[in-house]
Amino acid sequence: QVQLVESGGGLVQTGGSLRLSCAASGNIIRIGTMGWYRQAPGSQRELVAAITGSGSTNYADSVKGRFTISRVNAKNTMYLQMNSLKPEDTAVYYCNADTISFKDPEYDVVDGMDYWGKGTLVTVSS
Repeated sequence: QVQLVESGGGLVQTGGSLRLSCAASGNIIRIGTMGWYRQAPGSQRELVAAITGSGSTNYADSVKGRFTISRVNAKNTMYLQMNSLKPEDTAVYYCNADTISFKDPEYDVVDGMDYWGKGTLVTVSS
């Protein structure tokens, strides 16, 4: 099966930087669009940034100019470089892949949809 695992969260002061990673594991053939979402306490989950398999990106207005999303397809890994962090960036950050094609012993190739990691907590102190 396929799993997404985030890492890199932690506590940082206002103005600091963090780099999040999302690693996909399994017999992966291809991953579609990947994205970072976040959910702050009492708030709905929101899209932070997304990147297609060919590298096209889009960002939430609140993070434009501060965050950079990237991916290395050969490593099935996605990153989020977060600079100039603000207290309002505090949230659990989740990794998502809209589609993942992978090899399965029983079904040969499976095209799965909507995969999520368990999240990594980012806390920005003022």
